[in-house]
Amino acid sequence: MMRFKTLAFVAISSAALTACGGGGSSSSRDAAWAVGSSTLYPFASAVAEETAKSGVKAPKVEQNGTGSGIKLFCAGVGATHPDIADASRRIKKSEFEECVKNGVKDIAEIQVGLDGIAFAEAKEGPAMKLTPTDVYKALAANPFGKPNTAKNWSDVNPALPAIPILVYGPPSTSGTRDALAELILTKGCDSDPAMKVLKESDKDAHKKTCTEVREDGAYVDSGEADNLIVQKIAANPKAIGIFGFSFLEENMDKLKGVPMNGIDPTYASISDFSYPGARPLYIYVKLAHLNAIPGLKEFVAAWAKSWGPDGLLKSKGMVISTEDVRNKNAELAAKLVPMDASGLK
Repeated sequence: MMRFKTLAFVAISSAALTACGGGGSSSSRDAAWAVGSSTLYPFASAVAEETAKSGVKAPKVEQNGTGSGIKLFCAGVGATHPDIADASRRIKKSEFEECVKNGVKDIAEIQVGLDGIAFAEAKEGPAMKLTPTDVYKALAANPFGKPNTAKNWSDVNPALPAIPILVYGPPSTSGTRDALAELILTKGCDSDPAMKVLKESDKDAHKKTCTEVREDGAYVDSGEADNLIVQKIAANPKAIGIFGFSFLEENMDKLKGVPMNGIDPTYASISDFSYPGARPLYIYVKLAHLNAIPGLKEFVAAWAKSWGPDGLLKSKGMVISTEDVRNKNAELAAKLVPMDASGLK
């Protein structure tokens, strides 16, 4: 399905720029601007189109990865900096501290829904069944501290087919890659008791051993365009792809999900977190921009109106949060108060 971006740039008043911290910059905007997660991109684009129905300019939405998006978001306050960061993981403590360092001190954190890191193969694929330990042994640069010499999936687990390990996945700037490291690779790594001991003695060494991905061609960094991964694995029955669940659901005519721990990636298994790759999705809003950027408040309000069980986002493939989570975040979207950063990691 083709997706389009709506661009909108014209002048806003110098007074608004000053209120936004722009200090009279010559660059100005009359529409909200969101950057970040490729997983959230189709959802953010749909909400942007919905926002335009309220009579404001449609927000600009860019997909450049959660990490890159947050970096742009945290670079400063003013019309030359984005208003919203779309994130397929929670903002890191180090990223929040960088925000504060650059004057981005008040940020609202809003959970907009759920997603899953889906493993998928072509319809004609070998019907792979994986575990986090299988994935870790296949993709880690140094599984359990030793160089990765596995060539075929059968080298990882004799029960798996004797076909070359070829996985198309997200780049290091992607929230999907971060979630892969946290939810799948680290779990596989910690299946070895020695790795749990290493975590207690040397957290940095543990993180490197558990999350560093091999670079010999078995794992192919496919950029931020998840649709490209879909195309590659659909054309190669022996390959596996990793991307957001919505891209699997949207392409079930040519792909099938790969079970993880015997659990298929489905709407139900993600919504109840029984699927190992389930994760929350967030938007981060720069509160200093609220009164200066036209349409920003409307954009945030449109998210809250769209994430219900009968809402726009479910129709686009997003997994809907539970009612209590939706209600809590609807209140946050309405009040737009600074987030509590004390629990960040």
